[in-house]
Amino acid sequence: MEKIRDIMTDQVESCSLLDNVYEVAVKMKELNVGAIPIVDNDKLVGMITDRDIVLRCVAEKHPASSKVEDIMSSHLVTVSRDTEAREAARLMAEHQIRRLPVVEGDKLIGIVSLGDFAVRHLTDDQAGEALTDISKHETEAQH
Repeated sequence: MEKIRDIMTDQVESCSLLDNVYEVAVKMKELNVGAIPIVDNDKLVGMITDRDIVLRCVAEKHPASSKVEDIMSSHLVTVSRDTEAREAARLMAEHQIRRLPVVEGDKLIGIVSLGDFAVRHLTDDQAGEALTDISKHETEAQH
């Protein structure tokens, strides 16, 4: 059975609680990513996505100088490097998320996304199922 350590990205850029929403958005643009983990003293404390910025900051007319802490998601679903890929895909589908932080204790050591599953032929069905479930949920939420 394939483990998350076999498919995760282990070079993860992060921001801290000292950064503001503008700084996170700039980093997202530079890295061409849609999510940035938020780390405080090596501890994963949150995640901020491009969608969080749009819905919790822009749409609510908060300034770009808003604290990351006010916009980020702090209730995170995480996995360890030894989690089976199938279990991670199930968690992503169940919680309607596209990215899972990989932690060792509270320390961020990597991230796994639906895209990581898509490039692995052994888990294509799992990634497809997770993406279908997530996309279906997002479509239903928009109507």
